[in-house]
Amino acid sequence: MPKPGAKITALGCYVPPRVVTNYDLAQLVDTTHEWIVERTGIHERHWVEKGTPTSELAVKAVEDLLRQRQIEADEIELIIVATVTPDMFFPSTACVVQNKIRATRAWGFDISAACSSFLYALTTGAQFIESGKHKKVLVIGADVMTSIVDPQDRATIILFGDGAGAVLLEPTEEGEDCGIIDYHHEIDGSGGVHLNMPAGGSLNPPTHETVDKKMHYVHQNGQAVFKFAVRKMEELSLGMLKKHNLTGDDISAFIAHQANLRIIDATADKMKLDPQKVIKNIHKYGNTTAGTIPLATRDAIAAGKLKKGDLALLAAVGAGFTSGSMLIRWAY
Repeated sequence: MPKPGAKITALGCYVPPRVVTNYDLAQLVDTTHEWIVERTGIHERHWVEKGTPTSELAVKAVEDLLRQRQIEADEIELIIVATVTPDMFFPSTACVVQNKIRATRAWGFDISAACSSFLYALTTGAQFIESGKHKKVLVIGADVMTSIVDPQDRATIILFGDGAGAVLLEPTEEGEDCGIIDYHHEIDGSGGVHLNMPAGGSLNPPTHETVDKKMHYVHQNGQAVFKFAVRKMEELSLGMLKKHNLTGDDISAFIAHQANLRIIDATADKMKLDPQKVIKNIHKYGNTTAGTIPLATRDAIAAGKLKKGDLALLAAVGAGFTSGSMLIRWAY
């Protein structure tokens, strides 16, 4: 009997109701709406109320998914949570989510690969489906980035939003032409100096000094990240198409991590993609890290740009540096 493939059969998303506009941020830091839009393409983002954990966003995305798929939580066998803002170092956020949704049959774990986390988690989840060990794998991308961003740093506070998305992976039926076709991932650890949160781990445990020096917030070299992101997303995306004898004309949707509009546009231009195929929603959500790709996928479906049988190309670059691309034929 042929090995099953892994297909996405449902997608759920959630963003907190609080909308923070560029004009709101101009009251907090030295910036303007025009300055932010010109450099990032972001107009607004959704922020949680203080004290809201990542698991709460994840659970709401999962509840949305369960409603759409019309299944119960106890049918889920594995939960993988992609995040850089876990509720706490341990237990894993997957454990917290499992308990909150009462997925009594599931086991799970977290994956941390920064803005590439969701793709890494999707790839990992697919292995458990393709092995035949599991029939229903839940992959969640969720982050509360406002918990690790300096509210006084205009270079980072403008970029990030909070949000979550979840997908359900199930086996393809025999002869069914859909699901995850291929993936490719890389890391370049030399890039760690350009985007990181210096303190909180074993290298720099929490002290009064690390707090005073704001070492528990995101630090980034924006120019270095920009250059790497454009080069690597183009390289991995074109490489994936070439491997399968495809061109940009063959795909229906290019769904890239929503970090910066200039990065997305520069990558799409280098790939010579039809602008209508490039999915962009950073203007209303900002960078939600592990949440960007599922949120963008939802918008692609809603806009009629991703339908059953369509080819979608996913790509992401994150701190580390981490990177990846994935080719999917949409299942529903």
